[in-house]
Amino acid sequence: MVIRMVNIKKIQMNFKDIHVGQMIEKEVTDRRIEISRICNFMKCSEEEVQKMYPKKSLDAETLLKWSKLLEYDFFRLYSQHLILYSPPSAVGNHRKVKGRSSLPRFRKNIYTRDVIDFILEQIQSGKMTKNEVVDRYRIPKTTLYKWIDKYSNIKKIKDERQTAE
Repeated sequence: MVIRMVNIKKIQMNFKDIHVGQMIEKEVTDRRIEISRICNFMKCSEEEVQKMYPKKSLDAETLLKWSKLLEYDFFRLYSQHLILYSPPSAVGNHRKVKGRSSLPRFRKNIYTRDVIDFILEQIQSGKMTKNEVVDRYRIPKTTLYKWIDKYSNIKKIKDERQTAE
């Protein structure tokens, strides 16, 4: 099994095993945000803030506050986990819901540049074939080929610019 590690502001992020408290603590440290500002924004004590850092997960309301304060979408980490690791649903094997759900429906999965780079790196390094990527991560072939075309052209242009300089 491939476990995706992404370097997010000098912290190793494992999309398979998300530890949001550590990430928040690292971002607070990197941004040099004073504890008094955090306590005021979060409406809690310094002790309560310190207790959040070792936690692997936080409730959604607290995570939303951290996302606003640190101007970073921590929920996106969980979206990427779903994209990479949720099992494909078996056709006809899931419950049919009468009518439409009242929950919002999103047209496309959100693929970050880190995820795209990871997938293309797997193909370029020979660790996975294109078909394996399509099967494992359920990425449509057309999407994968568009990424290969688009991002390999961007890399070529950057390489040419560096060579010219």
